[in-house]
Amino acid sequence: MDFNTSLSQANGNLSNSCAREDFAGKDSVDQHMYPTAYSLFFIVGFPANCLSLYVACVLMRKGNNLAVYLVNLSISDLLYTISLPVWMELALHRPVGDVVCSSVAVIMYNSFYVGSGLLCCISCDRYLAVVYPLRFNRVRETRTAVIVSMVVWCVEMVVHIILLYHTGELQDFSSRRMCEEKTPMTQAYANKALIRVVFGFLVPLIIMTFCFQQIMQSLGQSLSILAVERRKVRLLLMLLLVTYLLAFVPYQTVMLLRALMEPSGDCYWARTLRDPYIVLVATTTLNSMLDPIIYCLVSESAQTEIRNALEKCKRVLWIKRYRNTFPRVNSVS
Repeated sequence: MDFNTSLSQANGNLSNSCAREDFAGKDSVDQHMYPTAYSLFFIVGFPANCLSLYVACVLMRKGNNLAVYLVNLSISDLLYTISLPVWMELALHRPVGDVVCSSVAVIMYNSFYVGSGLLCCISCDRYLAVVYPLRFNRVRETRTAVIVSMVVWCVEMVVHIILLYHTGELQDFSSRRMCEEKTPMTQAYANKALIRVVFGFLVPLIIMTFCFQQIMQSLGQSLSILAVERRKVRLLLMLLLVTYLLAFVPYQTVMLLRALMEPSGDCYWARTLRDPYIVLVATTTLNSMLDPIIYCLVSESAQTEIRNALEKCKRVLWIKRYRNTFPRVNSVS
């Protein structure tokens, strides 16, 4: 991200203690880390999310309501993964158009909070399935999952548009480079960050934690669920929760500190939190990369569909090889 450019635009009204010289020479953190980290995340995350999307689509066509949320989660993660090459270009200070720059920022933040909402939906679905297996069947239908997923997308986009409008970014979308971090934060951006931290992170985290705790307690008391199935459910939920915590707790903590400290005009916090913030922005990508891998490794139905897909690929490759090896036989047939 071009922090020197953003500083020259955002710091005109601040004290001399927040001059551009305070951040001189600090671009090396994002310039050297982002290309390497994001290249790795893209190489792993793109095929992993494509595979997860394929598996979830197959299961959704079979009437699996959980797969509906996984389809939407994979789409959200894919959108963020596709934007990673642009972030690499920005870190290397290569020219990127204003519209593209603002678009990837919108994609990143939407992916963060749409993903949180969908993980809440998955948690609640598993909570109802395990704790109340004979009730709320209508709530757990595939059609309901489709409607709920659409609501999550719509709510996030509407809230995001409102926040952009109040900071003036929506009006200047094509000319204001939203992908460039405003350092130090103004009060308007701090308010936007606080709303995102509370409603986009803390509320979903509370819901997920409650659902997971209730599921674990119910599994421990259930005699009708096999021990192997209990272990699989526990493992899947624990891995998803731990991944979410590792990816977002450090980032959201630093974001909260920035929102509380930086608008005061004291450049100390802007200097102190800048490098940790840059590093932790990159770690949020872990969630988009690991979620599909975790699901495909733990879910038995997902593993079955992956094996079926691999068998189909092998058959297609074998047929092509056979035709290339025996062209005459192919032409006669």
